[in-house]
Amino acid sequence: MTTPHAYALANRIVGACWLIFGVFWLVAAFTTKKTVYRQSLAQRAAWQTMVIAGAVVFFNASREPYPLNALFLPRSVTAALVATALCVCGLAFAIWARAVIGRNWSGRITLKENHELIQRGPYGLVRHPIYTGILTMAAGSGLLIGRVGAVVGWILFLVSFWIKAGHEEALMLQQFPAEYSAYRQRTKRVLPFIF
Repeated sequence: MTTPHAYALANRIVGACWLIFGVFWLVAAFTTKKTVYRQSLAQRAAWQTMVIAGAVVFFNASREPYPLNALFLPRSVTAALVATALCVCGLAFAIWARAVIGRNWSGRITLKENHELIQRGPYGLVRHPIYTGILTMAAGSGLLIGRVGAVVGWILFLVSFWIKAGHEEALMLQQFPAEYSAYRQRTKRVLPFIF
């Protein structure tokens, strides 16, 4: 397979992954429990601003001025395969996590009615497996883009999820003080066994 063909196929697969992710999240959003607490717009502003900024830089990397549009990775069949594999694995991990958290999920920082602290499945590996999955998908997409702007965008995604995760964990510590504290001691935040 030639490099242009590999990139064309990888782009179709990665695009399909993001479409599947979006459709799955949209459909699953209608199956959540009633919200009893929701973080205010002002509290969400910091991490949401970083996500938006990250997306703008990430998806416009080839149109950004230098050095954001500079290639950091030469195009090759191997790069296209690795990028595709990362995106597919990230999608599978995110969907698994979303399925396990079930009706307790929310895109915002919330407490649901009869909220449960989920510690099974991917939540036994990391405390925020949906973020792990999304960041892995974005890493694959970034490799496919291959430009410095994609790296900068990915870093902004990481920082925004880190901030959001910190807010979520503060809320979980209030709701489940002893249980969540013990869970934090034995489980990494985003990357199994590392951080």
